[in-house]
Amino acid sequence: MAQIRPFAGVRYARDPDFDLSNLIAPPYDVLDEAGKARLQSKHPNNIVTVDLPHLPPKTVGPDETYERANVTLKAWMSAKVLQKDHKPAIYPYTQTYTHGDRTFHRRGIFALVKLSPFGQGHVVPHEKTYPDAIQDRLKLTRATQMQLSPIFGLFSDPRSEVTGLVYKNLGKPEMSATMDSIRNDLWSISSSETVNTVGDLMGARPIYIADGHHRYTMALQYQKEVTEKFGKPLPPNHPANYAMFVLVGMQDDGLLILPTHRLIGGLSTFDIAAFTAAIASVATVTEVSIPESEIPHYIEMALPRQAAHTFGLFDGRTRKLHQITFTNPDVLKDLEPTHSPSWRKLDVAIVQRYLLDEILKPKFAAGKDPTRGYTADSRSVTAMTDGKQFQIAILLKSTPLHALEELGKTNEVMPQKSTFFFPKLATGLVMNSLE
Repeated sequence: MAQIRPFAGVRYARDPDFDLSNLIAPPYDVLDEAGKARLQSKHPNNIVTVDLPHLPPKTVGPDETYERANVTLKAWMSAKVLQKDHKPAIYPYTQTYTHGDRTFHRRGIFALVKLSPFGQGHVVPHEKTYPDAIQDRLKLTRATQMQLSPIFGLFSDPRSEVTGLVYKNLGKPEMSATMDSIRNDLWSISSSETVNTVGDLMGARPIYIADGHHRYTMALQYQKEVTEKFGKPLPPNHPANYAMFVLVGMQDDGLLILPTHRLIGGLSTFDIAAFTAAIASVATVTEVSIPESEIPHYIEMALPRQAAHTFGLFDGRTRKLHQITFTNPDVLKDLEPTHSPSWRKLDVAIVQRYLLDEILKPKFAAGKDPTRGYTADSRSVTAMTDGKQFQIAILLKSTPLHALEELGKTNEVMPQKSTFFFPKLATGLVMNSLE
């Protein structure tokens, strides 16, 4: 049973001298040193200074970097740069963005979600986690006593009961900010009647993590540490029992999942004819005769309309596009017999476990793990696949949402980079104090 609750969020002061667009940031794990510096150049109080105290992201820094982040955060609180709301609330949050020739409005809700271990409750993962990334976030949370950025969660809302109720009577946004051409609007709802009704409606719905697996796993570890220090089970409403989420209905018109295309290097002997022969028993390969400039359109419009388990392959040396269509939809049955049919039929699993592990690595990379890159930007694929660093790109369709639900039933996780939910949530709109 999913349990959500309101919270008194920590937000930037609504000051005419503050342009919130200069204070928010993308999720920490998509930034590098140049990206962090660019955000800090916008305003010295940009949240990235606290949320990303150590680079590169997902690596563990020395204790003093996290302690400096805490000193900065406390200074901002003392100077009322950041202020805690007086009343607990849930926070409607809309992102307005364009993709292709369409404008989307993705409607979400900031709320706290009660923690439950994976496989034992209402929160369902779909990706693996890695120790260093968890430890980095854990050290930051210990130091700051703050949940700085939200976890992105999805829930089924086919009749828009929850979203419709939350957005029914909203007026002008309380806070607005633009980041990377994406408008972020925020409201707050402190009405106990509305909040309680939302909680009741959410009660029986599983929450699927779209983004933020490391932060959720870290929250479980933090809860365990606090419980051990407390010496007995924590009171039900203890802040360590909850994690801050943005919850979005799976049926929301603004929810967009992009595919993450694979860029493959280290294939010194790759040849399309040899590749075609190597997979002939399970798939066909045909050339797609279009100009290179039209490949983004193929990725966005033509590929999604092809038969199931169809992929694109762009050869960086010949600059030609090919299409792979699997004639055996369960090519992984013998390779991964312990996985469910739903997992084995994921396009990302077929690429990883069959094309990379069984074909490209032994036949074209001398048995060594190929170099891998990833991009969700269809317009960057051909430029990045230069024939030198990356010899080929494997182009995918989006992973369907129902796959998260199916794998949740069997407690299986997808291969790395299976989903790319666009756009990313902003960090710095609302934070949750653990003190």
